[in-house]
Amino acid sequence: MTRNFARILLLILLTLSTAGTLSAQNRKQPILKDTVGQKDAGDLIKALFYTKVRNAENDTVGLKPNTSVVPALGYSLQTRLAVLLAGNMAFRTAPHSNVSTIASNLAYTQNNQITLAILSSIWSRDNNYDFVGVARLFKYSQSTYGLGSSSDLNVSEPMEFDFAHFSEIALRKISGNFYLGGGYIIDYHADIEPQQIQNKAASDYFNYDPQKHTTSSGFTLNGLIDTRDSPINAYKGFYAAYEFRQNLKQLGSTSAWNSLILDVRKYIRLPATSNNVLAFWSYNWLTLSGKPPYLDLPATLWDPSTNAGRGYIQGRFRGAQMIYGEAEYRYRISRDGLIGGVVFVNAETLSAQPGTRLQSIQPAYGPGLRIKLNKVSRTNVSIDYGFGTQGSRGLLVNVGELF
Repeated sequence: MTRNFARILLLILLTLSTAGTLSAQNRKQPILKDTVGQKDAGDLIKALFYTKVRNAENDTVGLKPNTSVVPALGYSLQTRLAVLLAGNMAFRTAPHSNVSTIASNLAYTQNNQITLAILSSIWSRDNNYDFVGVARLFKYSQSTYGLGSSSDLNVSEPMEFDFAHFSEIALRKISGNFYLGGGYIIDYHADIEPQQIQNKAASDYFNYDPQKHTTSSGFTLNGLIDTRDSPINAYKGFYAAYEFRQNLKQLGSTSAWNSLILDVRKYIRLPATSNNVLAFWSYNWLTLSGKPPYLDLPATLWDPSTNAGRGYIQGRFRGAQMIYGEAEYRYRISRDGLIGGVVFVNAETLSAQPGTRLQSIQPAYGPGLRIKLNKVSRTNVSIDYGFGTQGSRGLLVNVGELF
């Protein structure tokens, strides 16, 4: 292996860690005390190949946009192997404003899926406003297994569809770390093509009012409290967000319906003098009234981060109400912080049609490995293997913590 190849590999690793860091960052980060004496992937490559590497500086983003582009590989149960091109732009609107980011990724998967995502968080000069936007375009394939958390893994209906999502939310600082705001959101599914099955009468999808094209368009009311010491990899603190969504036929929705999402997270150092963390996550996605289109119903791994449901394939459980909880213990394996591990357990329960009760609780559990890409931002490569019920299992690879 040549020294030039080592430099190229290092550049890819550091750029990838920057991409994960900046897309998640929503406030200026303090100097992290635990970086002294710690190592990351850059230090490892430097030691192996004697390449002079300039250590990453904390939060060097200024008024001039800082742009990064990197190719990468990913893996999930739904996509299998994926080739990605990821990029981001980071900048400040004023010398002391929080870091604003625009991040995007384009992916082609082993299942012939194509996905494009663009996420932005633009802060005002005085940090009183945060404008958060998301745009997604998918040419996708996915199986559905029916409604409710008592559905059978062996009864699946493969389908293909095109998916477009757009949302823009403005949050206004009320006091301290408390923000309130609202915005607009639209989800559009087109060319929905379920594969032919022998018994349509037994299919939850065909019984639910299937359509070739669906639109959900409406306004949102949003709130946020965030006291975490880091939005990328928190050691302590609390996070709570809510989103009330009202979809209206006057705005082009296929049907009128509304929903509520409650996202709550808590991080505790355990032991208190260490950087090991006991983390809790509660994600509750509730249809309050009306009948959403089938593909807009709450579902496993269809939360914004696509992480709620390790151990199951995306879309494994779907229904009008979804209650999800997870606990994870994060610990260091190597003293220098380069290698870490996690153990996690989660559980979810979903109802079937709107107005029906929650069904059986479906647990999952598993171990994970963490490889530190950037010791200043605490960005890790996350490699997890989850086990669920009915033989569900699978590998999940991410840049950054799952919550």
